Amino acid sequence: MNLLEDIKRRKRTWKLAVTPLDSHIQHSPLPCSSPPALLSTHLLQTLHSSGSPSKVNSSSSPPSKNFIIMDTTRNILSVSEALYHLIAVMLTLGQGIRPMPVPTDGPMCTASETAQYKLTFSGKWTHAAFPKQYPVYRPPAQWSNIIGVTHSSDYHMWQRNGFASNGVREFAEKGEAWTLMREVEAAGERIQSVYGVLSAPAVVGGTGQTNTEFEVFARHSYLSFMVRLVPSPDWFVGVESVDLCDGDHWKDNVSLELFPYDAGTDSGFTFSSPNFETIPQDKITQITSSFPSHPANSFYYPRLKHLPPIAKVMLTKIKKTNQIISLPVEPTQSNQLPTGNEIEDTLINTPLDCEVSVWSPWGLCKSKCGDSGVQHRTRYVVMHSANSGLACPLLEEERKCSPDNCL
Repeated sequence: MNLLEDIKRRKRTWKLAVTPLDSHIQHSPLPCSSPPALLSTHLLQTLHSSGSPSKVNSSSSPPSKNFIIMDTTRNILSVSEALYHLIAVMLTLGQGIRPMPVPTDGPMCTASETAQYKLTFSGKWTHAAFPKQYPVYRPPAQWSNIIGVTHSSDYHMWQRNGFASNGVREFAEKGEAWTLMREVEAAGERIQSVYGVLSAPAVVGGTGQTNTEFEVFARHSYLSFMVRLVPSPDWFVGVESVDLCDGDHWKDNVSLELFPYDAGTDSGFTFSSPNFETIPQDKITQITSSFPSHPANSFYYPRLKHLPPIAKVMLTKIKKTNQIISLPVEPTQSNQLPTGNEIEDTLINTPLDCEVSVWSPWGLCKSKCGDSGVQHRTRYVVMHSANSGLACPLLEEERKCSPDNCL
């Protein structure tokens, strides 16, 4: 039997008159907006005043035994009443209280010291690996600044299959990070889950490297970041909540291959699609060789089971320094590695099949009177083959026909 049931049972069986706690509370009002701690203190003070034994005049005669028993019983009942009301108030208030989030995902990091890491981002967006609609001008293929945070497990900068925030939306569509930074700052102040912000310069070109350094510690051992594909409707690459801690020590190296994501806020299919807002907003999804399953999509390669990685990130534990991480700067040619040197991996050649348009309507039937005629139809190349992809089929057909009108 719990305390509430016990109190209710006692209220039904006890026949003694007890002064309700409500009669004390109504004479000492407290604003409804007061926090639970203040309400609890107020109730306990009322409890103390109502449950304390009545003072006995020293000049009067000693109280009888029955009077003492009745007074003690009254005190016990008053305490029970107060507890009943206190618990009822706390249960009611507790429904509207949101506790501070506590990390519960996975094992807790118990590393005693902070750790410093170097992040190296390598672009692998080449014409050979991604030949379909590869952007070569206005603007050519390139990468935005890196924007990232170190945080605890109860914070998410972005999540696969989750909805993009306004900050993520603006960064994925336009490369603007101010709203995203305000969201990060607000999360740090509200739930103390963000430790630091990191950034790195943009990469001029689809291939090249950029790097930065950052610090983590046990309470904030996770890393998240984003890099926008330029040009694109709302596509980006990045990592979400990568834990750099392994029990009581820090990981020495972490290497991750990166694949494109769609932020779910723009419905464009190609790198250079005009702005076309997605209404209602979709969730963040990974772009694959078959999704979105539309031939016009710039990453649609139906012959491939998986897209090749479009970028790579290396996280390397380094010795601590007092370097201050700088804010994003304008991209420079120094961020671009010499051609042929930028990627150590084997060059990927993704086969691209030729794509042609639909057939035109059949032309007029040409012939002399009394003879069978011939008519033609044509189609044109939408995209030429590359990297040993399927060659283009015939672009013109003819067939025999009978003239409709003969003079």
